[in-house]
Amino acid sequence: MQSQTTPGDAPGAGTRPDPSELAARDIADVPAAELITTAAVHLMSAAAVKCGLAEGPDAADHLDLAEARILITALAGLVVTSAPDLGGQHARSLRDGLRSLQLAFREASDVPDEPGKGPGERLTGSVV
Repeated sequence: MQSQTTPGDAPGAGTRPDPSELAARDIADVPAAELITTAAVHLMSAAAVKCGLAEGPDAADHLDLAEARILITALAGLVVTSAPDLGGQHARSLRDGLRSLQLAFREASDVPDEPGKGPGERLTGSVV
């Protein structure tokens, strides 16, 4: 990747690295377990909000179980497939968070799914 210069700059003067080059270099230094955990935490946070678990008086306004189902299922796929490579403590924490979300989804549903049919349960097994 090339450095960017501003118009009129002499070659080599005032150059700054291409932002995509910096991002690639920065991400190259991050261990895979940390990247996976970060992605999982983002999915967990979004799913929690969509399950109505956000704090504040408008938490119920964010309830969207259709969206929560998608997020929890994506999280289940990430957790189940990456757990063998993450190590015990990381995988255990992610599985616990996933299970909590699956149970929160069931609690928020007016008509709960049959055991084994809830979000992500085809990957994790039934949570009830």
